Amino acid sequence: MIQHVGEAIVLRTWPFHEADLLVSLFTREQGRVKGVARHAMRSRRRFGGALEPMTHVRASYSERPKQELVRMDSFEIVSSPLSRPIDYERTAALELVAEVLEELPEGAVDDAVFRLAVAAMEEMQVGRVWMPVTYFCLWMNRLMGWMPELGHCNVCGLDLRGGTVWYSPTSDGVTCEDDRRGGSVALSAEAVGEAMRMFRGTVKGLAVEEWPRERVAELRRFAVDMLERGLERRLMSARALGRIS
Repeated sequence: MIQHVGEAIVLRTWPFHEADLLVSLFTREQGRVKGVARHAMRSRRRFGGALEPMTHVRASYSERPKQELVRMDSFEIVSSPLSRPIDYERTAALELVAEVLEELPEGAVDDAVFRLAVAAMEEMQVGRVWMPVTYFCLWMNRLMGWMPELGHCNVCGLDLRGGTVWYSPTSDGVTCEDDRRGGSVALSAEAVGEAMRMFRGTVKGLAVEEWPRERVAELRRFAVDMLERGLERRLMSARALGRIS
């Protein structure tokens, strides 16, 4: 049996046999793993509130060779979404982070993805939502190799820096207006500029500014569209976040 101790994010839990819970974790060292927390619904001694989705924990779990599920031994809370009053915006944003991480292949390890998720969650947990969730979606596209190059038309090669670009959720790259495909959506020069700032800066550094929902709505739609294209599925949590007026 191999013992693991390290940072993780709780993504989801499901009832599993009598008082057990099946737990999906995104770990810093092993990527996404699933395991069983024995008697977790009956006894709170080993886990307490650490099994709430999107809790950042220090997890102890055991792995047996050739077994798909690990054994969850104990969790220590590093930070919890329950540390502040729950509101719909923050819940939907945290669920979007969880849904994206849940769709990554099991065992796909990327320390940069883990650090990105934790940094975005930290800002969400102090009440900021719109910039951190947009930052997370943009950077996930870049880290996974799904982010199109925004400076030139993918068809004619025209330099698009400083201007509006057009993109389609079903096609590669961006285009100029003349070469736009059917169903293309415009991404304004202002939104492209905000994207470049997010790629150059940190989520904590950008958080000193005011980021109302309207400021990054266009850019967030683009980032979610690219994520859904890369993941090849619709993100239900993004739909919920988009319904907030």
